Amino acid sequence: MAKGWVGVRLSDHGQLAVFSASTVTDLKLAAGTVDLVAIDIPIGLPMAGRRAADAEARSIIGARGSSVFSTPVRAALLAETFAEANLISQRLAGYGVTQQAFALRRKIFEVERWIASGAHTVREVHPEVSFAVLADAPLKAGKHTWTGVGERRALLRNAGIDLPDDLGPAGGVAGVDDVLDAAVGAWSAQRILAGNGRSLPSPPEVGSDGAELAIWV
Repeated sequence: MAKGWVGVRLSDHGQLAVFSASTVTDLKLAAGTVDLVAIDIPIGLPMAGRRAADAEARSIIGARGSSVFSTPVRAALLAETFAEANLISQRLAGYGVTQQAFALRRKIFEVERWIASGAHTVREVHPEVSFAVLADAPLKAGKHTWTGVGERRALLRNAGIDLPDDLGPAGGVAGVDDVLDAAVGAWSAQRILAGNGRSLPSPPEVGSDGAELAIWV
């Protein structure tokens, strides 16, 4: 994931636009009014143990399961240091927290505050899970490889999302993988709005703060 945020907006008429911004709030402002936001960031942090959503997501993407990290417990992400977060995670969840997950804590809490601040309909998605559902099979090539990029663009094109070579201003700053991830997230949002989506697990778990602990596909 890029340091900032990348988003793809799809219209009912098949038009698409790509946006980039330094905050999720600015990204949503740039995109304008949308019916649903699908976002690749954990929503709903467990207080203890593991989220069933993460385990079910791994089962769908098979060999690419390492791309789904176990969402840390809230107390671990509130820790001052990675070492402290690891100890807290071991005590409350029975496993350590990864560097990747700990580094995402600012974005996780940024999204949490953003959701709480406005009337946004938001669902958590995972790009590799969405691509596996779109392809009806786990993808074999990584998204950072030439083969993987071509495979993902072809899947999106066949689904009616034809990413142009010229993405406007966002094209000069957004990473290729971030655009692909955002595009399949937009596909997932359309699928959910059409009533064809499902949650992992189904029904979703509910955290102590009332938030759903689920990945949508």
